[in-house]
Order: sequence, then C-alpha cells, then structure tokens
Amino acid sequence: MQFDILTLFPEVVEQYCNYSILKRALDNNAIKINTINPRDYTESKHKKVDDTPFGGGAGMVLMAQPYVCAYESIEKKENVCTLMMTPQGETFNNDKAAQLSNYDQIIILCGHYEGYDERIRDIIQPQEISIGDFVLTGGELPALCLIDCISRKIEGVLGKIESAHEDSFENGLLEYPQYTKPRNFRGYEVPEVLLSGNHKLINEYRFEQMLERTKQKRPDLYEKYINNSTVNRF
Repeated sequence: MQFDILTLFPEVVEQYCNYSILKRALDNNAIKINTINPRDYTESKHKKVDDTPFGGGAGMVLMAQPYVCAYESIEKKENVCTLMMTPQGETFNNDKAAQLSNYDQIIILCGHYEGYDERIRDIIQPQEISIGDFVLTGGELPALCLIDCISRKIEGVLGKIESAHEDSFENGLLEYPQYTKPRNFRGYEVPEVLLSGNHKLINEYRFEQMLERTKQKRPDLYEKYINNSTVNRF
C-alpha cells in the first residue's frame, strides 16, 4: 500500500510515521508513505497557497492552483483512491477502513484555514472523508488516523494479521478484556478461566465478555449485532 499525502506540514506526518508499528511497516516495505507539499507547486514567488475569499468573509481559502498541480504531479497506480479530509465528508469507520485497504495507492488531501477553493473538488473529484462531527485546525491528524487504521489491515504491518481480526469492531462487537502478568495486582485477580489452558472455555468466556461489554458501552452496536446475527459463537 502506498499513501501519498498532500500537506502544508509534511513534518507532522513524517514524524508520526517514524515510530512504533508504522515505522516497522515502512522498514519492512509493507507500506510506503510520501508527502507532497503544495507550496512546492505554487506559481507565487512568495510560495503563497491561500488567499481571501471572493464575496468576503473571515479567514483564508486554499488556492486551487497549488493543490491541483501538486496532485497532478503524483504518479498514480491503476488501483488508486483519492480522499479529501473534510468535516463535510462521509464519517470514517472500520468498514470504510477495510474497503480502503483493498487499494494499492491512497492519495489524501489535507486542508487548512477556511477550507478548499471549490475548484479543487471539481477538478480532482475526491471521496470526502470525516473522522467526526467536529473541526480541527488541519487535515493532518485525520489523515494520520486513516493511515494508522488502514495500515493495520494490510498483511505484514502487524506481527500477526490475527491481531487486527481481534480488534474492536472487526466482528461488530467491542474487544474482550485483556490481562497479562502479574496474576494479582493490588488485589485484582486475572479471571481463573484464562489460566485454565482450556481454549474452548477461554473462547466462550471472551465471546460472552465481548457481548456484555458491547451491550454496556455501545448499545447501538449490540442491537445491530443481535438483529443481524444468529449469535453463532465460533
């Protein structure tokens, strides 16, 4: 998977991706991440990428020329998807991440200031994606959320792909509680069933915990799961 990120602040993306799982994935060539700065493609001698809005109003608007030219500079694979991070977009979730993980290349546009000149949308025609009903200073953090989430679904990123399959939302339920050493910490014991070595009982316990945790914390997901499932445990 190749990610190409159009951003005015490439250091933000590069710094985050230089740690932990994403860093290992980059080192192992499981993913590739490029940053493209629209300032490098502006026709303004002062590297200007924004201007005041026609019709008046507060703030500055990102100019079409630098973004469109930066986008056109990217060598695109056949199986490519272009995304625009915007509060106006489709809300990102686990199902969307799974869908996007099937592409060979994802191009992400990160906005700033009062948003994009509408002609950026008209010419590039990206899918518009939001990570929630709120506004951030720029699109870098949402883009990183997408990169991190989608990458977990790509073989070779995690130590075992089964780790992603056990994440919350993968089967419509929240993940079961996890424990590690010591067995007793400040009087809190690890559930005995997890020490039994009986994998059938452990799987049953974990499934029941997933159901109960989802019912308590996300009743909307619980109802959806119950209505769309025969509750076949294994």
